Amino acid sequence: MTTFHAVVWLDHSEAHVLMFDREHMEAQRVKSRSHHKHQGKTVDDVAFYATIAEALAGTREVLLTGPGLARTNFRDWCNSHQKAIAGVIVDSIAADHPTDAQLVALARQYFKKFDNLAADPSVA
Repeated sequence: MTTFHAVVWLDHSEAHVLMFDREHMEAQRVKSRSHHKHQGKTVDDVAFYATIAEALAGTREVLLTGPGLARTNFRDWCNSHQKAIAGVIVDSIAADHPTDAQLVALARQYFKKFDNLAADPSVA
């Protein structure tokens, strides 16, 4: 599904990728293969981040959320390895452990302020 907006909640063990437009929402969960439960980069982060970036293909604006440093590490990885995704990340905000519905509500409110959801994703 190609959508206009996405919100990604991530920590070092999993990511919730939620893509949405005014009428539709699609959710995908990505699990890290890392067995490390602490902060810090592991070799497994590369595959984890690449899978998240692949899930975001075609999305025009991405909001990153989550606790800790994982969202910052993902953004840095995108700046080095996935310039196309890095270019559509609009912000990174802290969020504890919301439900998927709470994440979409948070993102809709954020993007409404960001661009008033004015563009029609099927036309843009």
